[in-house]
Amino acid sequence: MQIVYLGRQPILDRESNLNSYEILYSEGSEPEEGFCDNHLSVSVINNILNKFMTKEILGDRKAFVKIDKFFLLSDLIFTIPTDFFIFSIIDIDIDEKIVERFSQLKNKGYELSINDIIFNEKNFKKYLQITSFLSYIKMNFNKKFENSNDIKKIIEVLKVNNIKVVATKIEDSDSYTAAKNLGCEFFQGYFFAKPKFFKNKGYDSSQAKILKLYTLLMENTNIDEIATEFEQNHAITIQLLQYINSGAFHFKNRISSIHHVLILVGRTPLAQWLMLIIYSKSASTSNQVSPLLLMVKHRTELMEAILKKVVPNVRSNTLGQAYFVGVLSLIDTVFSTKLEKILEDMNVDDIIKNALFKDAGILGEIYTLIRDIESFYTPGISKFIEKHNLSVNIIEELSIKSMQEVTTLENHICLK
Repeated sequence: MQIVYLGRQPILDRESNLNSYEILYSEGSEPEEGFCDNHLSVSVINNILNKFMTKEILGDRKAFVKIDKFFLLSDLIFTIPTDFFIFSIIDIDIDEKIVERFSQLKNKGYELSINDIIFNEKNFKKYLQITSFLSYIKMNFNKKFENSNDIKKIIEVLKVNNIKVVATKIEDSDSYTAAKNLGCEFFQGYFFAKPKFFKNKGYDSSQAKILKLYTLLMENTNIDEIATEFEQNHAITIQLLQYINSGAFHFKNRISSIHHVLILVGRTPLAQWLMLIIYSKSASTSNQVSPLLLMVKHRTELMEAILKKVVPNVRSNTLGQAYFVGVLSLIDTVFSTKLEKILEDMNVDDIIKNALFKDAGILGEIYTLIRDIESFYTPGISKFIEKHNLSVNIIEELSIKSMQEVTTLENHICLK
């Protein structure tokens, strides 16, 4: 039976703010088919538009989609709205028909890109005929570059022509720095989730206090002890009072104390709120929503949702552990501190540690699956589906739902 995989990868600007996405698509029936990152057909794009409600997946952002020469030259391309997608054309030979079609699309308001080319003088000359129609060029950083000075000059020329360069396959801080130095304006890859550690760098006192409160809530510590800890942290307490007065809660009785607030709100909502505070202040250097916050939201949503499918009668404490794994999976990036050190300070349960460090147990399996989803590693996804006897498209459905939840969170934060 044919399995369809649909994913999205974030594209960030130079300030690490989320700018757009790339839609990834693959279909296959056997894990042995390996990684497959196909260009999209008209039918697939229509599927995204009609079945998945594009606005809920992308929010107000656009998404790059790969297309080939046949799709480019088909008149069906004009049936796709200009609002949602940036057409990223895979490597093609340029002829009169191609130039004419690029001109038509540009005049109708479509944004166009060349997908993952190797930057050199030969390719630069090849695309000279269509540069006036391009909005973007995507540069693959997984490939070797012969001369970085030449690349920098090419990027400068592209900028003069109002063409933005997207550096792709950015998986670590070294690649990110190199791409920035060359003049790239946008970056694709989970480099922001790779912590860069500095000497004597650790998490500051306010972060440590939030983390301590989170641990107390998750460990079912006595409510009086938690209330005391809140009362000793005035800044966090003020934020808590603002949170409960934001319209998220509607209490019948008047609130008389922090102890009363903790009872009314509940441990889990409070713990999740504390994590939002930590992640929302990370990664992004402006007032925009942190991509790291959106990524951890995606992971926690999937950790719980997939666990429910694999273990239908799962207990609430195990669901809490699944959520905890998702939260902690990126905490080292926020604190610029080794995850081992953070978990040691928090006295985290071995089940959580084994899932994070050894991919052990059902939580470790799901954590591995989520990383496969993020990297679009379809053999790993297929293997998990087969092992746990899940219906063919269940992972796609859960992933789409998670995307929608992440978009809802982003919209909610932006409206505040």
